[in-house]
Amino acid sequence: MIDSIRRLIHDHQRFLLTTHIRPDGDALGSQLALGRFLTRLGKDVTLINSDPAPYNLGWLPGADAVEVFDGGLAQRERIHAADAVFILDVNAEERLGRLASAVRNAPGTKVLIDHHPDPEPWFDLHHARTNVSSTGELVYELIAAEDPGLIDADLATTLYTAIMTDTGSFRYSNTTPQVHRIVATLLERGGIEPAPIHTALFDTRTMESLRLLGKALETVTLVYDGAVGYMVVTQRMYRDTGTTSEDTEGFVGYVLSIESVRAALIFLETESGTKISFRSKGDTAVNGWARAFGGGGHPNAAGAYVRADLDQVVRDVIAAAPRYLDLVPASEANGALSPEDAAYLSSLLDLKTEPDSR
Repeated sequence: MIDSIRRLIHDHQRFLLTTHIRPDGDALGSQLALGRFLTRLGKDVTLINSDPAPYNLGWLPGADAVEVFDGGLAQRERIHAADAVFILDVNAEERLGRLASAVRNAPGTKVLIDHHPDPEPWFDLHHARTNVSSTGELVYELIAAEDPGLIDADLATTLYTAIMTDTGSFRYSNTTPQVHRIVATLLERGGIEPAPIHTALFDTRTMESLRLLGKALETVTLVYDGAVGYMVVTQRMYRDTGTTSEDTEGFVGYVLSIESVRAALIFLETESGTKISFRSKGDTAVNGWARAFGGGGHPNAAGAYVRADLDQVVRDVIAAAPRYLDLVPASEANGALSPEDAAYLSSLLDLKTEPDSR
């Protein structure tokens, strides 16, 4: 399929690249890397997403060229005029956000580059496998098949970011020998240094973000004999600290770092529901757990969004854990929160009613 995509690139001039809502490092890094590659081939490239880059990715080379979709005529005309539309790191229309219908109805060839399972059937060409670390790895394969000499510092930086973030800084089980070979090539050809990239991604926070982290750490709760841990971030916490959900990047890792914890979650209250991020260690898979709540992802990193109140989502998700993880039976029936944990959760949410005392 790579050869078919290469022919498409050779034979056409105008390309649109997009990725999923709330882009992460793999999504934006892959998009920018492919855009840089096409630009170096002399192609006309348009980058449009539904959401802006998060604060810790806005420094990436080329990120300032990514437009946020506004629904206007000018952007719609460019989407319609594209000879091909590349959809990266997402294989479901809904996850394209406000761009979804414009992309789906565009006359250009739709090309999927992605490593998630179960793609929808509307793509014309695919470079997609689930046994790779990241979409960045697939973009690298395409570039290497064409001309690895095109890898410069900017391209290497964006691909390195894509691969590093989706492998958990090379900690997850999807970190294969091939991943390290690719990264070595990026370091050599791009002449880049890993340390500044890691610092920009993970070691730069505002004072407000640290205050939010302090509040979030106070909510950390362990259940199932310490095998599962979670934290909660409420809308009130954002207001009190002057932060947003972007400032929670990396928070769940603190829960996962607890020695006994095999699976960690963070519940983020939004205006219309609850966002959940799942992380795990080793062979403890959490993507099935996430799928049960309308989400999905990878064995060690997954997510879901539930349109329900935070307290109910926490109760339901935690109670469901034994169906997807090999856990010691909880002391409470059906994995329900203990009265103490329920009372604590209620206090976080400023609930008006008393917690169930059963």
